[in-house]
Amino acid sequence: MNSGMAHRYPEGPSDPEEILKKIRGLEIKTRALVETAFAGDYHSVFKGRGMNFEDVREYQPGDEIRAIDWNVTARLGSPFVKKFTEERELTVMLIVDVSASGNFGSTSQSKRELAAEVACLLAFSAIRNNDKVGLLLFSDRLEFFIAPKKGRSHTLRIIREILFFDPMGRGTDAAAALDHLNKIITRRAVVFLISDFQAPDFSRELAVTARRHDLIAIRIQDERESILPPIGLITLEDAETGDQIEINAADSRVRAQFAQLAQSHLAETMRVLRQNRIDRIDLRTGDDYLPALRSFFKQRERRLMVR
Repeated sequence: MNSGMAHRYPEGPSDPEEILKKIRGLEIKTRALVETAFAGDYHSVFKGRGMNFEDVREYQPGDEIRAIDWNVTARLGSPFVKKFTEERELTVMLIVDVSASGNFGSTSQSKRELAAEVACLLAFSAIRNNDKVGLLLFSDRLEFFIAPKKGRSHTLRIIREILFFDPMGRGTDAAAALDHLNKIITRRAVVFLISDFQAPDFSRELAVTARRHDLIAIRIQDERESILPPIGLITLEDAETGDQIEINAADSRVRAQFAQLAQSHLAETMRVLRQNRIDRIDLRTGDDYLPALRSFFKQRERRLMVR
């Protein structure tokens, strides 16, 4: 699996100046969102996951008995309690599907471009909170890995790879990606799985990852993958296999069957995620993604407050 060699970027501009311009434009847009609207949501939901011992102090009425440091108490002859500080730093992993189906988009934006923008927003939110961010790109194989680190230049590299990485594979093997993540990230992390979820069954790997990490599924979709316009004979092609089929989209029964298949796939995805208590965010190309993200974080914050 690649981890640092040079890449060709055929899906985007080939001129290095154009590549930098696109990355910079995305950075400006998402940084503005982070500064004005999103960072507080991120911080309130993803707080430190542990407590670090800092010092001891004398016992005061109301302190927890279990916080008493009995060794220091015995040595000094009066009760002392342990002081802890929250472990603020988190590890955030972006697991991004770069299979061929991500190149589809019926609007001015492809699913992969939407995935990159959302990943950029999450990466800058993490960096602003002094968290480490890593990246794993996958198709029907493990394509590319960047170990979690901090810093703006590191984040910009992550964004460049998501936008312009040239994958070797066309299909989708989410199971292998999650299995690899669980082997290389041993401490609990916040994991965003960004995909259209058009993959063979990987419910077992989802369940394992959800137990080990804080897993959030971000489902990227395009309207034309669930609703066909009544435009007559059209040829549908599976971007990952190349298989083609000609259908009559003017036939209302064909359109209804197409919509039903899409709905069945969504219902099964939702069932597996609910079964494993995995949070889900649905985003669609051409739509403003910020309201959906903010709504998710607000709901999650309220749920955490109830616990």
